[in-house]
Amino acid sequence: MRPMPDSIPTITALRCTGTLEKIGQLFMPAAFINDSEEDIQKLERTIREYHIGGLCFFHSRASAATNFEGKEKVVRNEASLQTLKHLISRYQKQATYPLLIAIDAEWGLAMRVENTPQYPYAITLGALQERDDLVFTMARNIARDCQEAGIHWNFAPVADINNNPANPVIGYRSFGENKYIVSNLVRSYAKGLNSIGILNSIKHFPGHGDTGTDSHLGLPHIDKTWKELVDNELFPFINAIAGGIDSVMVGHLDVPAITGGKRDPVSISREAIEGILREKLGFDGVVVSDALNMHAVSRIFSEKGMLEWRAFDAGNDILCFAEHIPEGIAMIAEKATLEEIDKHYDRVLKLKQKAFNSRSVPSDAFEEAGNLNRELATETISFYKGDAKIIATMVREGCTGISIGSSPAGPFRNALYPAVISEWLIASDLTNQEVRRRIKNKNCVLLELIPPKVKPQQNFQLSEEELDLIQWLISEKKVVMYIFGNPYVLRLFDLQKIGAVVIAYQEFGEFQEIAAAHFLGKVTARGVLPVSLHK
Repeated sequence: MRPMPDSIPTITALRCTGTLEKIGQLFMPAAFINDSEEDIQKLERTIREYHIGGLCFFHSRASAATNFEGKEKVVRNEASLQTLKHLISRYQKQATYPLLIAIDAEWGLAMRVENTPQYPYAITLGALQERDDLVFTMARNIARDCQEAGIHWNFAPVADINNNPANPVIGYRSFGENKYIVSNLVRSYAKGLNSIGILNSIKHFPGHGDTGTDSHLGLPHIDKTWKELVDNELFPFINAIAGGIDSVMVGHLDVPAITGGKRDPVSISREAIEGILREKLGFDGVVVSDALNMHAVSRIFSEKGMLEWRAFDAGNDILCFAEHIPEGIAMIAEKATLEEIDKHYDRVLKLKQKAFNSRSVPSDAFEEAGNLNRELATETISFYKGDAKIIATMVREGCTGISIGSSPAGPFRNALYPAVISEWLIASDLTNQEVRRRIKNKNCVLLELIPPKVKPQQNFQLSEEELDLIQWLISEKKVVMYIFGNPYVLRLFDLQKIGAVVIAYQEFGEFQEIAAAHFLGKVTARGVLPVSLHK
């Protein structure tokens, strides 16, 4: 059950009448779970004074990609979930009108909160073959976790079609490159959230998949015709809108075919939001901007409040991660008509009514996270190259196990060593020369690869020595590789000589257990890699 508010607010409790209060309801600044007391009190004053409509929670200021990534160390907080619940309760008590609480929980609250259930990335789910029901069940579980934390709105699912292997920001967050698979899984995920009353938001309109730029840091350009967009990028959005969704998050993207030839980002383009999304595609629900602190748009305007005004004027109903609230409210009040303000406010009010009148479901009605992850692992494990016969031969002949990218022993290694594989080397404990010497007279290698990072920057943080060792093994030995991570890591290697590649996608214990069972011939690879690794 949601901890705040303690009772379901009436429509009277939700509705405000003052113009400035209505404008304030459109603002959703960031709230940080692991924040200082000084910053917490500052946000409390903002809630009281400007009647903001909601908050979007992030882990910490250090983890916010735009301003802090790489500059401050992200400190782990084992009590983050308890802190989150406490802060939601504390902030709600400052609000004249109950706050709408949002978070990015694409693969569960674990995306932002320690010690909470984590589910597979979207790219893993894209490997499922006609098991959309599992995505519905997963989203339903995530919705339950959100509900128990006091969250009403999950900014998910991602509807981007990742058809650019070099994409630095979407990649593993997309269900893949097949528009039909993406569309089906988006709808299953959205319905799973709604099934117990958590709001959904498909993102990032009109599609962030075919870009080589991270919109947190710059403005991606997509030079496609309207027909090309309708045939591909827009396909999941069109189908989701037809099926009924709560909201659409608009991306900071330069797409001239959407903006009437102008070079404005879609997120601040009236042609894109009012003209395309609303009039042409028929969406009449809430439109929420992607975070307004992202450099793709935040660096365009020097005058405080101008970005917030432009986002409002373009058609956004919720201004997410707005940083200049007093100035933004004042500028909207000065420039907008009362009719325009009411139009945006009425959509937000309707969404709030839905959020606060949603139902709770007993916890025993949900699939246990470990069991669900185990089933997802069984249904998604995929051959990229080779087949079961090659692996069976390795098991018979015997091979040396080598782990790269991860040193702590996990279920995959523990299940096979030493019962099946008598020798196992940890590459991080040895030099490349020592590894080569130890396997000089060995022909067969089982390679366990766990990339340190899921994002592709800096080669997934695999070192040059590790990359060199992997390529040498592939070239000189008979190798079967099991990957526990982002499959795009395979783009770093020449795989012509490799015996077999099996993609397990996640490092979770359940996925490692299924991978070990697969190596032993007890599980078949049912999944299919949902992306092309080269374009």
